[in-house]
Amino acid sequence: QVQLVESGGGVVQPGGSLRLSCAASGITFSLYDMSWYRQAPGKQRELVATILSGATISSGGITNYADSAKGRFTISRDNAKNTVYLQMNSLKPEDTAVYYCNARHNSYHNYWGQGTEATVSS
Repeated sequence: QVQLVESGGGVVQPGGSLRLSCAASGITFSLYDMSWYRQAPGKQRELVATILSGATISSGGITNYADSAKGRFTISRDNAKNTVYLQMNSLKPEDTAVYYCNARHNSYHNYWGQGTEATVSS
C-alpha cells in the first residue's frame, strides 16, 4: 500500500519560513520523481517544485520550480529516508494553500498525499 504523508504545515507571518516533509512508503522511492503542488482556496492545484529521480545518472537531483517559487523555495530529497522536503522562505500571504506531495514514476504509478496546510498571515 502506497502512502505519502505530509507534515510541517502551519501558520507563519509574512517573511517567515516553513519546512514541509513528505514521507513515502510502499514505493521504490529512488525511482520516483517527487513534486510539491499547492491549491489555494478557490484556485486550481498548481505545481510548485519537482525533483527528478536518480533513475538515470543524468537526471538524479535535477530540480524545477514554478516562477513563484524560484529563489524562495528549495526542494530536496533523502532517498535513504524515503522523504522529500520543501523549504519555503520569505513566505508571502499568496503562498497560503494546501500543499500536496506527489510521487510519479509513470502514468500508472502516480500517487498523492493528503496535503498539509500552510497559512501566511500577520
